[in-house]
This record gives sequence, structure tokens and C-alpha cells, in this order.
Amino acid sequence: MVQNNSVEQWVSEMVKLCTPDKVVWCNGSEEEKRRLTKEAVETGELIELNQDKLPGCLLHRTAKNDVARTEHLTFICTSRQEDAGPTNNWMSPEEAYSKLGKIFNGSMKGRTMYVVPFIMGVPGSPFSKIGIELTDSIYVVLNMRIMTRMGQAALDELGDSADFTKCLHSKHELDIDQRYICHFPEDNTIWSVGSGYGGNVLLGKKCLALRIASCLGRKEGWMAEHMLILGVENPQGETHYIAAAFPSACGKTNLAMLIPPESMPGWKVWTLGDDIAWLRPGPDGRLWALNPEAGFFGVMPGTNMKSNPNAMRTIQKNTIYTNVLLKEDGTIWWEGHDDPAPGRGIDWQGQPWTPVCGEKGAHPNSRFTAPVSQCPSIASNWENPQGVPLSAIIFGGRRAKLAPLVYQSFNWQHGTFVGATMASETTAAALGAQGVVRRDPMAMIPFCGYNMAEYFGHWLEMGAKLTNPPKIFHVNWFRQDEDGNFLWPGFGDNLRVLKWIIDRCGGNVPAEESPIGYLPANGGINLEGTDVSDEMMDVLTYVDKDAWYEELRSQAEWFKQFGYTLPLGILKEHEALAFRLAK
Repeated sequence: MVQNNSVEQWVSEMVKLCTPDKVVWCNGSEEEKRRLTKEAVETGELIELNQDKLPGCLLHRTAKNDVARTEHLTFICTSRQEDAGPTNNWMSPEEAYSKLGKIFNGSMKGRTMYVVPFIMGVPGSPFSKIGIELTDSIYVVLNMRIMTRMGQAALDELGDSADFTKCLHSKHELDIDQRYICHFPEDNTIWSVGSGYGGNVLLGKKCLALRIASCLGRKEGWMAEHMLILGVENPQGETHYIAAAFPSACGKTNLAMLIPPESMPGWKVWTLGDDIAWLRPGPDGRLWALNPEAGFFGVMPGTNMKSNPNAMRTIQKNTIYTNVLLKEDGTIWWEGHDDPAPGRGIDWQGQPWTPVCGEKGAHPNSRFTAPVSQCPSIASNWENPQGVPLSAIIFGGRRAKLAPLVYQSFNWQHGTFVGATMASETTAAALGAQGVVRRDPMAMIPFCGYNMAEYFGHWLEMGAKLTNPPKIFHVNWFRQDEDGNFLWPGFGDNLRVLKWIIDRCGGNVPAEESPIGYLPANGGINLEGTDVSDEMMDVLTYVDKDAWYEELRSQAEWFKQFGYTLPLGILKEHEALAFRLAK
């Protein structure tokens, strides 16, 4: 199956370290999928669901201490600490290899090591990168089969090249005291041990596609971003492509699969990706985007036929569910499901559950893994190896009071500043307190593989290379009134904001200039068919100068950690905002 000396040598070295009883090279075939599924069901690693109602679907439960990304145990391992920057945990490569090497030593004794070659991107695309993950988890193998182009196709793409990301994973003992996710950008290597949660162990996803890829992109002149990609087709048949960055569980998947409201006939939204975008300058001076993933790894709670009908239809078959409630009929349920809570079931911890027991049936960060190709709104060109040209980039997050519904940056440098100062309330996708406002530039704080100040600089440099850059906007679907009620209906009505964004990209609608950017002029956003009044729209687009002065002070405090490495362009935009507020 393999005729690559570099791959064979590395796998041999890792076999000596981990000492598995058996080594299985994965080819990505249907027969292999059936065999591994059968084995995982027999051992209890996976539970087969009702195949009449959920064909091809499986359930997995993680350990109770292993339910989200462990950011405090995630490290960037570079020779110089300043290359990792102040927002990353840093460990020297020597220390990391030594510390993790002791844990990996013999970690697969009595187990099988699966060799999983995979492509991030589309075969034959200039965007694509090859990885090989070694793991002792069938759950990981079957998820990687969904999330990537996995198997022989990856080895064929690699050929005899040594240019691949070396990904080593072992569940070991699922001990949080021996859990580490370490990235070695200088070696194009990832080591993850002690976890079975997807965000920590599907090493093609956040680890390669963002942390390692962001370093590769900086070196090679492209960008790896935590962004969805969608296409918006107007009634005249013209399609504009948009990439958008939101922190986890802030509506990326819902927006990527948006269904237009009935009051906007003729409009269509096409899904190209819900989480990661690789961006490259094109020969036409535009920025082109490609989703390197082949699957969705989405959050379950709150997903229903109102919030995301396309996601609900996507996950009806060939889906791996993680940490949801198992019903007596072999189907599943989670908080926020369309169906009422069942009378009883087995919760995400494997314990008997009833609605009055006081515990969640599904974990707040329970997940689904499903093929992108099953999405009803999938774009016909989502696998175009050249990607799609972007008209706009959107930044957003959860801000109950500060940020207006939508505003446009003045230019690329100002847009980079808008992204660099993004903040959002924390969610269950990461361990720690929830509901706390966390500054999360470009939604990349957990995922940038190098010094974030230099990352801002890379954004500024990329903009200078583009003769026709996408316009940059900020949105906030989550603005609330004094009683905590959301002011904007959200869901399908978010298309109204996307339409304004597209109209602004084409110069087709006026806007009002404010200290923070261009706001929709009166009547600029079509409200027909909604309960949003003109007075409510005024509240949604209101810029509270006192609140923004406080935001300005908060930004300055946050920027201090970067010291002299903060790009001059970001400092200039911060000063310009202060000047505009003072005026």
C-alpha cells in the first residue's frame, strides 16, 4: 500500500515507541469501514443506533473528564518562546518530546495502531496538505474517514514526497494529568495523548488545518482561518461568496446552512464549509477560499428544525453522534431537539436518565460528525480545487450590548483591526467558565499556531497583495434588550443582513458613517416579513459612545501583552477609533 520511505521510516519509529500488538494501514474502503464498525460495536467503543430510523449512525461516549478541547493542555512547541506568543501555551520541543515520549512509551501495548493517511483539501488542489495520523482509537479512524479524504487517495497524492504532517495520537489511559496536545510547527508534527474527544484527537481538524496550517500559510503566503464559507445566490442567478469567523457554538454551522425566509423568494444559500477556510490570493487580485474538510463536526444542543433544518437533514444517516442521550428505541435526543424529552433514556455518561433527574441528557458540547456531501444545501462547486472568490469576510460573536447588528469596516487595515479586537461570550466548546467575555481575534485565539501579533501582521501583508480584496464586516446576532431578550430574529432572517453586505460590496446601497464603521442607512435592511420595527432597528444599530470608550480601554489593555511586536497598522487603527469617538 505504501511506497514512501519517509512515511515507512516514521511509522517504524513510532511503532517502536508505542509498541502496539498490531499495525493496520487504513485504505478508506467501504469494507474497512464495515469491519472497523463491527469491531468497535463489539468492544463497546461505539453503539449501533436504530438502523431503520438512523441508517449508518453510531453513538460514542467519551470519558467524563474528556468532553471538550483542553486549551490549557494545548501547546505550541517552538525553539523560541516568543514565536508562540503570549496567547499560546508554550513548551520547548525538547521538553515536549521528552515529556510526551515517556507517556507514549508502550502506550499501545495490547492495542492496534491504525495508520490513517489523509488529505486536508481536495485531491489535486494547490490548497491541499497531506497528513498521516497514527492512533489506537477506531472512533478516531471512523471520524477521520468522515472529516477528511482518507486512505489510499492520500498516499497517491503524497507520492514519494516527505512533505506530510506527522500526527501521533494515543488514548493512553484517558488521564487528564497525562493529557497533552502538542504542536511542533518547525517539524510539521502533532502529538496528542490522553484524550478521546474529537477536538483534541481528530488531528486533521483544528491541529493541522488551523494551528499547523497557519504557520505553513505564513511561510508560504496564504491563510488558514476559523471560518465558514457560503454562497448567496440572488434571484437573478448571481452568486457571491462569503467567509465568516465566529467562535465555536456562536452560529457558524447555522449560518453556513441557512435557509432563506419565505418573504425573500428567489434567494438561495449554498453551503461550502462550516468551520475552516484556507485562503489564497488569486491571479485576479481576489482572495480565494476552499474548505479543506470533508465533514461537519457540529454541536448538538440547540440544533433543530427551526435553528438548522439542513443540519437536521444532514445527520439522519451515516453520522457518528458523541455524548447525546440514547432513547429506548435506539434513537437519540439532546436538549433543544424538536421532540420533547423522552420519559427515560441513557444519558451521555451511560447512566439511567429521566427528565426530572436534574442532569443534562446530552452534554452541552455533544457533537455530530457527518459527511458534508449529505447536506441538502451543499454547493455544486464545493470541491472545486481552485476554491471560490470571496466578496466579503465577516467577523462576529456574542455581545449582548456593545456591537450593532452589522457594520462595515472602512478598508482592509481597519477590517483587520475589527477582527483583531473581536470578543465573544465563552461557550461549552472549551473547558472553563461560560458567559465570560473573551477577546478572540478572528476566532483564532485557540487555534493560531504562532505569535498572534505576527498573525495580525500577516493579515495586513496579505491585504497589501490583493488588488481586489473582499470587504470586511462585523455582525452580532445576539444583541439583547434590558430583559435579556434577543432583538434580532436570527436564523433564516440573517440573510437580510447578508443581502445588505452583498449590496455594500457592489456599492448598491448607501450607508451611514459612524466612529466604528459604516452602518445600514434607514431602510437599508429589508424587514418585510419580520416583527422588527424601525425603532427596534435603531436600537440594533445604535453605537453607544460611552460603551465604546470602555471597549477602547479594554482593547488597549489586551494589546499590552504583545508589546513592541504589535503591528503599527493595528496601533494606528486603535488611535483612529479614539479620534473618531472624540469627534
